[in-house]
Amino acid sequence: MITRDPAAFLAHAHTLAPDFGPATARAAFLVAPDGFRLAEQSAADNRYMAQAAAFDAARASAEHRELQRALSAELPVVCFAGDPQTPDAVFPNNVFATAPGRYVVGRMRHPVRQGEATRADIRGFFADVLGYAGTDLSQQPHPCELTGALVIDRARGLGFCGLSERCDEAGARLLHAAFGLRATLLFDLAPGEYHANVVLAVLAGRALLACPGGLADAGVVEAIATLYAPHAILLSAAEHAAFAGNAIALRGDSVWMSAAAARALEPATRAALAAAGFAVRSVGLEAIEAAGGSLRCCVGEIF
Repeated sequence: MITRDPAAFLAHAHTLAPDFGPATARAAFLVAPDGFRLAEQSAADNRYMAQAAAFDAARASAEHRELQRALSAELPVVCFAGDPQTPDAVFPNNVFATAPGRYVVGRMRHPVRQGEATRADIRGFFADVLGYAGTDLSQQPHPCELTGALVIDRARGLGFCGLSERCDEAGARLLHAAFGLRATLLFDLAPGEYHANVVLAVLAGRALLACPGGLADAGVVEAIATLYAPHAILLSAAEHAAFAGNAIALRGDSVWMSAAAARALEPATRAALAAAGFAVRSVGLEAIEAAGGSLRCCVGEIF
């Protein structure tokens, strides 16, 4: 099922048990920020990106190494070398994603990012080392930027796909099929938003972080929240601006976000996360955030 109708989606979703697959990943992968700089094409539709003078390649590299070290305390983390010709490659979850036994290659909107999809080493890792079957969407015409555009509840097989210039409706249907989801809800992002994963996060299949201002229709957030009550947490505008919605749970008892996002959390948000069983973990990513994404964007999941 794939629909724009929240009521129809919820009627189906409420019948589904959390038995679709593992709620959290068994490993993660990163791509180093080699050649880290402003990508002007990406800046055209990413309001979070800073001006070129704010990019600090050395600091971004140090932050990224600390990110890998920190995440490695929870699960195995593989880091691929970056490529100076693809300065946005530090956000690989838009280009490569996995489901149990298979990997998906996305179709990026901007040419500066389309080169990332041709990486033989990353494709080879999934196909030849892990033995995963591949679904390659990179050559078809519809933008579908994987788990940037599509937030997935892996436990129930549900997708929440934010439509924008980075993922159109046809691309969303391709993603729904590629991940074999049971149901996907389509919705428009608010003007100025580019990816659903900046404004929405499903944590280990049992909790929700959502930024109501990030969707064109705040009623869609309210509808999604009913699936995760009492652990549906609506973030303030300040938390949204600090990338608190760009969070990820890599195991069932912790949620990762940038240090800036963690500092922005209101006491009620921290209490709600604790009530849902999540400790907040964070890493300083101020330099990387100049590129318009944050921690979840950096982390590809291996299921």
